[in-house]
Amino acid sequence: MSFFGAARAALAVPNSFLRIRVALFVIVFLAGLCLSCGTNSKPPALPNHDAYVTLPAHGSVLQLHIDGATGTMTVGSVTPSTGDTTPTGLALLPSKKFLYAINSFADTISTFSVASDGSLNLTATPTPAHPGANQTIIDPSGQYLLVTNNTSNDVSVYSIDASSGALAEVAGSPFPANNNPSQIVITQNGQFVYVTNPNIGMVTGFSFVGGVLTQVPGSPVFSGAGAISATVDTSGRFLYVTNPSANNLPPYQATIGNISGFNIDQTTGALTPILGSPFTSLNGTVGPTTILADPSGRFIYAIAPGSSYSIWCFTITPENGQLVAATGSPFSLAAGGLFALFDPVGGYLYIGSQTGNGIEGYTYNPSTGVPAVIAGSPFVTGTPPGAMVLSE
Repeated sequence: MSFFGAARAALAVPNSFLRIRVALFVIVFLAGLCLSCGTNSKPPALPNHDAYVTLPAHGSVLQLHIDGATGTMTVGSVTPSTGDTTPTGLALLPSKKFLYAINSFADTISTFSVASDGSLNLTATPTPAHPGANQTIIDPSGQYLLVTNNTSNDVSVYSIDASSGALAEVAGSPFPANNNPSQIVITQNGQFVYVTNPNIGMVTGFSFVGGVLTQVPGSPVFSGAGAISATVDTSGRFLYVTNPSANNLPPYQATIGNISGFNIDQTTGALTPILGSPFTSLNGTVGPTTILADPSGRFIYAIAPGSSYSIWCFTITPENGQLVAATGSPFSLAAGGLFALFDPVGGYLYIGSQTGNGIEGYTYNPSTGVPAVIAGSPFVTGTPPGAMVLSE
């Protein structure tokens, strides 16, 4: 029956008042049905975008194209190979105009401009860095680049010229960050910075104002053996840290490694342990080396290299930050311990692999947290990647 045929049939109802009401109902209902089944019935396709990964062994940065609808990755352009650089850390400006690669062997920072097609071009002579420059982030405002320096045991802060991308170290930088600072994270409001210190199993916290880092009260705090990777939940209230070498008490003594959870004081940035911390899994033969919170703020994932019990998934208790293992966790799926990050455009999870010479890709259920392999994964990068950023 056609749209107008259905309306005419409705008008055949004997009672005139009821006839009009039925006719109006049918017209509105069928109009909605036509809109849902017509040429505009399909939801808009998720946008395609790019990712960038450092290739330490190759001395370059690789561009990857992400299909927004499927999460699959294809290889794009790659920057020229530069010997004796070993790029590790990577950061992309929120404006997507410039990308920064930390050359850990050369103790320099390369600045690349990002073209309209996503390809990279080196803008100038690399900026000198401090000994052991390793990991990096850009603050939410896009004004500062922060870099951990393993050898000199500090954190450098550089102001970013918005038009040229040029870096200039701020007064007072570098700032002491205790022994062997490794990963660095920042709260979404940009007020607090946290650095892991794996050699001493601790976390160093800072307040961050005008490019200046000041250690928060009680810093550093003990986390656990090998404390190496950290993440802040989307609310900015909780910090979680992986301790890959930590031993566990019964009934978890067969599991290697755990996760420390901390409350973040919203005024001072000071850290206090969450009740029940550390959290661990009933199964896990290799301790997790990287951790991240999903964009919805519901889940924490801790990633261990390998394929047995490799992806730990926990739900976050909103009231107190306690972690509760998701049903089926840990998941025995191929994973790596180099990095892990979410692509919020399509709800994808990407994990850097030491052995697969590439990147493992997963979707995940937004209600249960259960991951599932993306078709075509792993995505080959040629040599093991070092760090990855997304241009979503």
